[in-house]
Amino acid sequence: MVKIMQYGEGNFLRTFVDAYFHTLNQEGGDYGVYIVKPITFGSLEKFKQQNNEYHIVLRGVEKGAAVEKVYQIRSVQAAIDPFADPESYYALAKDDELKIIVSNTTEAGICYNEKDSLDGFETITYPAKLTKFLYERYQAGLDGVYLMPVELIDNNADALSACVEKYIALWNLPEDFAKWNKEKNFYCNTLVDRIVSGYPRDEQTKTHVTQLIGKEDVLMSIGEPFGLWAVEKKGNIADYIKEGMHNIEVVLTDNIGYYKKRKVRVLNGSHTNLVATGLMLGAQTVADCMNDKKLSAFLRRALDTEIIPYVSDDIAATTAFADSVTERFENPYLNHQLVSISLNSISKWRARVLPSFKDYYAQHGQIAPNLSVGFAYLIAMYSLVEKRENGYFVRVPNREIEIKDDLPYLEYFAAKKPIGAFMSDESVWGEDLTKYAGFYDSVIANVEKIKKGVCLI
Repeated sequence: MVKIMQYGEGNFLRTFVDAYFHTLNQEGGDYGVYIVKPITFGSLEKFKQQNNEYHIVLRGVEKGAAVEKVYQIRSVQAAIDPFADPESYYALAKDDELKIIVSNTTEAGICYNEKDSLDGFETITYPAKLTKFLYERYQAGLDGVYLMPVELIDNNADALSACVEKYIALWNLPEDFAKWNKEKNFYCNTLVDRIVSGYPRDEQTKTHVTQLIGKEDVLMSIGEPFGLWAVEKKGNIADYIKEGMHNIEVVLTDNIGYYKKRKVRVLNGSHTNLVATGLMLGAQTVADCMNDKKLSAFLRRALDTEIIPYVSDDIAATTAFADSVTERFENPYLNHQLVSISLNSISKWRARVLPSFKDYYAQHGQIAPNLSVGFAYLIAMYSLVEKRENGYFVRVPNREIEIKDDLPYLEYFAAKKPIGAFMSDESVWGEDLTKYAGFYDSVIANVEKIKKGVCLI
């Protein structure tokens, strides 16, 4: 058996990673997932109740038709609480069948704390716990493993590796162990993509999904049909991780950066460019936008002319991905609230939209029209921010919404300070946005039109 230690028992891992290994087993493989609870909070009792089995329901749109597919996941062999049962946890370190370690400890989980002690466990970071685990494996004389973190940070495996090396140095562990860690373990950067909403939040959905499953399931989880796992190709990882479609699409690649860039620009960038526009025109969900002819056309124009051409030379592959993205946006089951997506819109625009904007400007010598309109709607929305005792709010058609972003940005707009000064603030954008010819004048003119009720799309 190929054994996988999985730090984390949450909905995403169970609806993504565990579904993948379950599918490989159905196809003739022999894989077993050993879940490890990463923090003291929470209980694994539900896993015991259901003998580590559960269902996932993938709901979405495929080839224009709504689908709901049920899968019974049986890849989990055990759920281990290392705080209560350290023997079972460290037994995995000494198991030669252990080949892969997967983790999802949130973006903040991969970090280093110089106060962590080699003798500690409950309060130390995940990389510190991992270092102790790997040291046990080294002392057992075993070979290394493939580490595949799925935390949503750039170069997640490189960051994890750097933390482990710092702990080896901090704790004065043997040089031979440091060499073993560097040479025998393969830290593979990954990118994951599947929207998972988890356990049903309302009784109607819960009842419906339970009926689909055919019985009560306290671990059931809902996700979308689309799934992509891009994994950096190192060592002999192809012996254990199979490419192709296995519930999710898996790609082993030497260019993880392409998949990152594609996701950030096409999926996240088009999302971010759409959100404020949709909110200011009365939409509440992404599906609302896709069902509105003007908003859906606006999204597609930005994709086709201002985003896709600047992702890679393979326009066909990027266009195919964009087609899958728009199909995902049409998913009627996700109920993806625009207000939720609007969280931290300023930094999101900088990271997700500005790179495409800059590439378009570099090629054409003028601002990208649809991305500029999306930015104008964002600034118009923020310029309407009002400060209350319980937060910052904006009046959009038929309702009032709360805006959540970095406090200095919200305070700036609540004080009705100049838009131009904000656009030129390099601490906000990393550069002066007013240097792009015509951008400032366009934004100012469009914000005034938006406030007068003029539709720009």
